[in-house]
Amino acid sequence: MKTVAYHNLGCKVNSYEMDAMLQALRQKGYQIVPFDEKADIYIVNTCTVTNIADRKSRQMLHRAKKTNPEGIVVAVGCYVQSGTQAVETDSAVDLLIGNNRKKDLVEILENYLHGVTQESVIDINHTSEYEEMRLTSTAEHTRAYIKIQDGCNQFCTYCMIPYARGRVRSRRKQDVLAEIEGLVATGYKEFVLTGIHISSYGMDFQENQEENLLTLVQAIDAVKGVERIRLGSLEPRIVTETFAESLAGLKHVCPHFHLSLQSGCETVLKRMNRHYTPEDYLYGVTLLRGVFVHPAITTDVIVGFPGETEEEFEATRQFVEKVGFYEMHIFKYSRRKGTKAAVMPMQVAESDKAIRSGALQTIERRDSRKFRSYYIDRDVEVLFEEKKIIAGTEYWIGHTREYVKVAALAQGKALENQLITGKISKFLEDETIIMEY
Repeated sequence: MKTVAYHNLGCKVNSYEMDAMLQALRQKGYQIVPFDEKADIYIVNTCTVTNIADRKSRQMLHRAKKTNPEGIVVAVGCYVQSGTQAVETDSAVDLLIGNNRKKDLVEILENYLHGVTQESVIDINHTSEYEEMRLTSTAEHTRAYIKIQDGCNQFCTYCMIPYARGRVRSRRKQDVLAEIEGLVATGYKEFVLTGIHISSYGMDFQENQEENLLTLVQAIDAVKGVERIRLGSLEPRIVTETFAESLAGLKHVCPHFHLSLQSGCETVLKRMNRHYTPEDYLYGVTLLRGVFVHPAITTDVIVGFPGETEEEFEATRQFVEKVGFYEMHIFKYSRRKGTKAAVMPMQVAESDKAIRSGALQTIERRDSRKFRSYYIDRDVEVLFEEKKIIAGTEYWIGHTREYVKVAALAQGKALENQLITGKISKFLEDETIIMEY
């Protein structure tokens, strides 16, 4: 029995695909072992979203070869797709597999072991095929990530992903529902819809233009046994009055919406090639807050984008103050070779990026605590996931429908994958809120 060690880099889509590849390997009799152990085969599912991600991908490939120079090192995914030539000449890599070929990993690997080579990196920018993969279990035991689409047509000026993932390709609704039904049967209660740009779901369907993200969510909501549906990152423009009201009318949709912002300044958004204005964004947030009770609105913000002046950053700072997010993921702009932004003039100094990032982090910490304080002395429903020791005491940890982390005293009880309703009493030392039940 051959042993396989793996390391996954990058986003939730990569995690989903890694789970599917491991499932296929196990079904073929391979034994999965930790990455730092000597193994026959090493698989690194790579990322290319930043130059740092490229470097980490190379580091993990070289670490694998160093652990066992005789082992077969397989580079898979986005870094392979965008930097094929560099990976081909890397002495640490034995086998390359690009995107849309991950489903064929076992076949490609076994052919390689028998001395047969085959095409393993396709022209991702000229394919309309959705790479169908289906999970029967996931790395998480209570929450399942469901990939519903791949690719992106947005071409933001700072992003390499359209070149690594190709154009929008949507998964058939019947395949999504079949996977969810199978996972429900094994005990999963919460499902997170993920993809590269899920707001584009269905736009590539030629024979049935009526399918879109909303109709897919409506179909999932009707699946018996589904308790929670959580949406991945959304394009702000998808939030119309109809979209917001329709979601609010579904029983299982969680009031947790990640709307990607990137900047609160219209001129910066234009340089980023983001197709909305701050006013458009705020309109969507207002709609969601009008139909859901205390929904969690989270976002991403990039500071120090090329040409960002103090006045433009101040517009962003004032905008995030106005919105009042539950959480913000704040990134200092990092040049990505091969993108338009990398060669834009007026690159911002790292010291200025650090100051701007710090200013937004201060707002984020304040607003996040304010959002969570709302739940003190209120009843909430929590899906518990794992045990954790906090300040010497054992707690069960889970999340509300708004994805607020909650702790409850373990007291010798088994709460994993249970939905429990109780009252929030206070904050713990690590800022987690505690529930009495």
